[in-house]
Parts: sequence; C-alpha cells; structure tokens
Amino acid sequence: MTRSATVERETSETSVRLTLDLDGDGSATVSTGVPFFDHMLEAFGRHGLFALDVSAEGDLAVDAHHTVEDVGICLGTAFARALGDKSGIRRFGSAIVPMDEAMVLAAVDVSGRGQCHYAVDVPIEIIGTFDTTLAKEFMIALAANAGITVHVMAFAGENAHHIIEAAFKALARALAEAVSLDPRVTGVPSTKGSL
Repeated sequence: MTRSATVERETSETSVRLTLDLDGDGSATVSTGVPFFDHMLEAFGRHGLFALDVSAEGDLAVDAHHTVEDVGICLGTAFARALGDKSGIRRFGSAIVPMDEAMVLAAVDVSGRGQCHYAVDVPIEIIGTFDTTLAKEFMIALAANAGITVHVMAFAGENAHHIIEAAFKALARALAEAVSLDPRVTGVPSTKGSL
C-alpha cells in the first residue's frame, strides 16, 4: 500500500507543487525561495522520516506569508490524501524536542477535526527572510487542511531559530508516530468507525 500524495496549488500569489510519502526515508528536496523555511521543511522531512519534495514560487517581493501559508495548505492536503481512510494508524502522537535552551512539545490527533493550538512565545523578528510569526500560520494551514488536531507548546527558549526549529521537529516526530501503522489496529482507530 502506497501512502503518498502529490498536491499542486496555483493562485495569483503562489505556485506550489508538493509530494509527500508517509513511509519515506527522511529525504527532503525543498525550494521555496525562503531559505530558513527550506531549512525547517528539510528538518520536518528528516525527523518525521517522510519523503518530501517541495517546489514553490511566490510573491516574495511582498513578503513570505503567502508562500509559507500555501505550502502549509498543500502539505496538509497531502497528509489527508496519503492517509486515505486512516485504517490501521496509531492516530495519536506526541514528542518533546529540545534544541539548546529551547524545548517544545507537539501533540497530534488525526481526528478529522483540523485545528491548531499554538502556545509558542517566540521573539517576533526576521530570520533571513522568514518572519517568525509565519511558523504559526504554517501550522494552522497544515492542521486545517490535514484534518488533524495539533497542539504545539514551548516550555523554554530565547533564541527564535532554536524555538521554531524545535517546533518543526517536534511536530514532525508527533505526526510520524500518529500516522504510523500498528498491526494491532483493525480498521479505523475510533469508536465511531470513522475519522
């Protein structure tokens, strides 16, 4: 069974093509025109052990907002498609990731009810060309379009780079656990019979 999806999104602001394989090897090829965001997506693929290929062009002369959000939309859509009916998955996942002085928790539920609760106190600044407020926008877009409940909470951190990178890695690890197949799970992991 192949658990992968390719998503394309064309708007007047962005052009995104993204391929996700849930059972990948952690390889990631990413080009968004936003170097720090590329670094975060590469870390996401590596630490989630997903195969991820992202190519995006956006109106970066304005700022990176549309590019980052639309990649989140596409990644969330790819998760939803790759999961199919969600049979056999663990459904829940969580991870705590430290990065130097920063420590971030991510917990997810592949619930069918996409929402993001983001309690990350990060300095508002620009890392390269990446506005630190965009990390939240990316995670909201991913959660909403994947139909996954996402909680991200920072327990410690001062350096914006460290905090955001820990958040991306924690989310990747939590998602990897939640979407992994468990041979003991029969059908969909819900008493309702659907997710």
